[in-house]
Amino acid sequence: MTTSPASSARTRSFGLALAFAAWLALSSPRARAENALTYKYEDYSEANDRIAVTTQSALLEQDLGHDVRLKLQGVTDAIVGATPNGQPAPAGGDQVVLTHMSERRHEWSLDLSRQLAHWNLAASYANSRESDYHSQGWSLNALGDFNDKNTTLLLGLGGTSDDVKVFYQTPWARKRSLDLAAGVTQLLDANTSVAFNLSLSHATGYLNDQYKLVQKSIEVGPGIFLPFTFGENRPDERTKWVALASLNRALPAADAAIDASYRFYHDTFGTNSHTVEFSWLQKLGARLVLIPHVRLYTQSAADFYHYRLDGTNITPTGGAPRPNGPFYSSDYRLSELRSITFALKAVATLSSRWQLDAEFARYDMRGRDGVTPASAYPRADVVTLGAKFSW
Repeated sequence: MTTSPASSARTRSFGLALAFAAWLALSSPRARAENALTYKYEDYSEANDRIAVTTQSALLEQDLGHDVRLKLQGVTDAIVGATPNGQPAPAGGDQVVLTHMSERRHEWSLDLSRQLAHWNLAASYANSRESDYHSQGWSLNALGDFNDKNTTLLLGLGGTSDDVKVFYQTPWARKRSLDLAAGVTQLLDANTSVAFNLSLSHATGYLNDQYKLVQKSIEVGPGIFLPFTFGENRPDERTKWVALASLNRALPAADAAIDASYRFYHDTFGTNSHTVEFSWLQKLGARLVLIPHVRLYTQSAADFYHYRLDGTNITPTGGAPRPNGPFYSSDYRLSELRSITFALKAVATLSSRWQLDAEFARYDMRGRDGVTPASAYPRADVVTLGAKFSW
């Protein structure tokens, strides 16, 4: 959802997400595909009675003949709780204004791939619906093996077509995006592979969050100022660049492996971000794997982020977005911030057909601009449970 980091599926690009899904396969040793049905349950719960999201998903993977593979996934989210609406804390306080909300999201996606001599070609389609946001996404991906299968190349193309219900617009506002991705994975030795990926995404149309407000005190009489709220106004175009490098290394002597990555992001809103992730995969006996994981994230603020508009020369106005500006937003997700995630996952292989997994993660986001109060940023616990049946 546009109002919570936990529910960013509303604003994500399905095309790019699907392209990345194909690329992520490059960062792990490639094994023979198996037919399987996987169920996942996830509970995301922010502290202080803020946003809570319950997600359930099912994934079917099935071979159709010798060289064609089908993946069909369904996801449902139930979202409820409170989230900042962009208004600053009242005078004398440090608790930003919260808006209560509830929503359900239903998504399904279909992926068909075919294995050729040296290439795997895949086409994907996804559809997501909420009461006020409809999204369709597609992608085309090609994975090619070269150099005696020591080198794998990815080429991906994707796009989205989204419709947003905005209270002052009829019909719904439109948002469109186009995504490109290219990546390469190189096997350095029997235990080590490295991968590098570049992607470009361009979005146009309604890029605001229709529920986010800004506030400015306006003089209504000599020396008399009253606070007024307005809808935010972002540019109607956004281009994103992402560079991602990863290392995967097996450690046979320790029955372990490491997976590490670094991601750099830049967009035309003026935001730069850095993400570092590290996982240790430790095998314990013949059937259990423990995976501690850490993720560090930092970002700079968007050029038009303001905690409040007082003290600026910006004069906000109501109504539809103004593509010529001025641009302004008080959405904390566009501020200068950092987040850290610690997680521990356990994967138990019960038999050749059954696999269970469980994960607990602690997510903590903090502001870094010295202005936006700490109450704007979430802390959350995330519990994920899964079961996989193969045949």
